[in-house]
Amino acid sequence: MLQISPDKIAHIIIRAREYDSGVNPWAHSGSRAQHGVQSELRDFIATLNEDEQASLVAVMWIGRESFEPEELEEAIQTARIERTTPTEDYLMGEPRLADLLEAGLEALGISPEDAEDDLNPSV
Repeated sequence: MLQISPDKIAHIIIRAREYDSGVNPWAHSGSRAQHGVQSELRDFIATLNEDEQASLVAVMWIGRESFEPEELEEAIQTARIERTTPTEDYLMGEPRLADLLEAGLEALGISPEDAEDDLNPSV
C-alpha cells in the first residue's frame, strides 16, 4: 500500500517541473535554504517521514519500470533497505523526476492530473 498521499506526490511533481523548466527565476537561485524552488523541493522531501520517502522512491522506480505496479510492496522495502544517501539528494539527482513520478502514479492507477488539480483548483 502506498504510504504517501497522491497530493504530496503531485506537489513534488509540480515543483520538480518548475525547477526543470528554468522558467521560474527563483528555481536555481539562492544560497540560503529558504530561497529557490530547488531548496523548497529538497526541504519538502527531507521533511517526509521514512515511510513516505520509501513510497516516493518506489513510485519513481515504478515509473522508471525498475519494478512493476504489482511489486509496490517489494519496491518500498527495497527503497528502505538500499537507502545510502538522503532521499532528497537521490531524487533531486534524477533529471526526469516529475515524468517518472507521473508515470509511476499512472501505473498504480492514480491520476496525477486529478491530484495536481486538487492542489491547483480552477478559478
